[in-house]
Parts: sequence; C-alpha cells; structure tokens
Amino acid sequence: MDERLVSSEADSHDSYLEQSLRPQTLSQYIGQDKVKDNLKVFIEAAKLRGETLDHVLLYGPPGLGKTTLATIVANEMGVNIRTTSGPAIERPGDLAAILTALEPGDVLFIDEIHRLQRSIEEVLYPAMEDFCLDIVIGKGSTARSVRLDLPPFTLIGATTRLGLLTAPLRDRFGVLSRLEYYDETQLSLIIQRTAEILEIGIEDQGAVEMARRSRGTPRIANRLLRRVRDFAQVIGVDTISTGLAIDALEKLQVDKLGLDHIDHKLLLGIIEKFRGGPVGIDTISATIGEESHTIEDVYEPYLLQIGFLQRTPRGRIVTERVYQHFNMEAPKHG
Repeated sequence: MDERLVSSEADSHDSYLEQSLRPQTLSQYIGQDKVKDNLKVFIEAAKLRGETLDHVLLYGPPGLGKTTLATIVANEMGVNIRTTSGPAIERPGDLAAILTALEPGDVLFIDEIHRLQRSIEEVLYPAMEDFCLDIVIGKGSTARSVRLDLPPFTLIGATTRLGLLTAPLRDRFGVLSRLEYYDETQLSLIIQRTAEILEIGIEDQGAVEMARRSRGTPRIANRLLRRVRDFAQVIGVDTISTGLAIDALEKLQVDKLGLDHIDHKLLLGIIEKFRGGPVGIDTISATIGEESHTIEDVYEPYLLQIGFLQRTPRGRIVTERVYQHFNMEAPKHG
C-alpha cells in the first residue's frame, strides 16, 4: 500500500510529534464540545466525591484525539496515566502486572481495546467491577484461585471499531463518548495552534486551505502543516501564505476535498473503464493494483462519507458529484 499524506492512521513521525503538540487540559482541547462538556461534569463530580472517575470508552475514527483526551482526563483528575494497547497485552499475566502496578486513582489507557483476547477480557471484568484480580496458581489438582485487591482506578478504552467490542466488556463502561469529525473552523484553529508551537507563521486563509483538505481529522491537518512548512523553510520564508499553502498542497497531490492520487486513480478507473459502474470490488482491485480489503477498509470510507461512491448489490458506483469534481460529463445510462 502506498504511503499517504491523507491517511488517518498514525505513523512513527506522527507519534513522536504528537507528544509535543497535545493539549494538556480540556480548556486547551479544540473541538468535540459535547464530549468535552460531559467529561468536565463527570470529572468535577468525581473530584467532589473523592472518588475515581467511572470507566470511559472513547470511540470513533482514527486521528480524532482519543489518546489526547485520555491524557487530559488524567491531568484533570491529577493522577498518573499508564498507556498500553490491546495487541500488546498477550497473556493474562501481562494485564495482571499492569493492574497491580497502578496507584490509587490512576488512569489505565488501553488503545485498540477491541483487539483484546477473550481470555484477557475475563481477567479485566472483576478488575473493572470490583477492583480485584482472580489469579489461578498451580495446575491440575493443585490449582487454586487467589483474589488480589486492586487500588481503585479508571480504565479508559479507545476503539475505532465499537461493533467488535463484546457486549460484556462494553457494558462495564460507565461513560461512552463518540468522537466526531471536525469542521473546517475547528481544524483551522488546530493548525494555527500547531503552527505557533512549531514557531512558524501562517495566514488565516492558508490555515483554511489546509483544513479544507484534512478530511475532518486533526492528525491529517498537522501532517499537512508539517509538509507545507518544509516548502516554506526551503524557499526561506517564515510565514505560510495562502498562495504558498495552495502551491505546496498541489505539489503534494492533495486536492481541495482532501483527495490524493490514490483516490483519483480509484475514481477515474471506475469512470474510464466501467463508465462509472456498477463494478465489483475484485475487479476494481485488479484494475488499480490494490488488495480488495485495503480498498474497502482504507480508501472507500472517506469516499462514501462525502458521497462520491455508492455500494450497491451489483457493485460500486461513482456519483454525479465525482464528475462535477473532475469537470467531466456524466454518461447517460439506458
């Protein structure tokens, strides 16, 4: 799969830079107002009662700030955060070691929690409900169960695939919050804040041009800003003008809707070879040289979201909006 500027998945460079860009408090966090307002109430109530915050499940597409929110919750509660991920916890013993190392009130953040193994989930249930850990010592006839008390803690789980979470695990979260895509204004503010941290100037309209191409995702917005900053520094200017932003983004092959060369190849392939569809996913896969599951999981979601593509029982169809975007005339069927 080609590397994409407009991918919402984090790469190694994103993970490193996001540490320095993350807001530390709810007041600094831009967007997700409903989620933010509710969390503010729950955190304040827990602090007034002198209790730990209820377990929190954050779900939504990648790149919207779930990890950042988890860190902010820990900061607002005045406690430490321990971070891990579903795939990293391979055995029940791994989870037991993490849980027993927590201090009272700490936050345990599990990213990609939908990827936890079922045997590990079974260990997690009593830990979430009763703050205790049931461990089996020995084997066969000599095996016995030992219950360890855990300090009260808050589990924050993050997932991009809520439907893959088992019902028993999902039901043990007291707070469920969905993160939504950001609008252009919010993304512009995020880009301006990031530019200030990176110590480079940016015109308001230049920030808007990047926000427009960011697919509603802060991670993509910050990535585009970093790449446009490279252009600015190489030509020796300390402020990103609107013209520079547009020119750089065109060279990066990111158009006004955030579509890149792969999106263009997919859409134009359906138009030019199949008169706009319908066409099966396997045929598209063979035509553009990408695996079918990559097309379904990575390329199609945004195109479906903006109404450029339709999935039908007979196959994929491009909509009239695609022809308008490419300044092409839609074919007359029948």
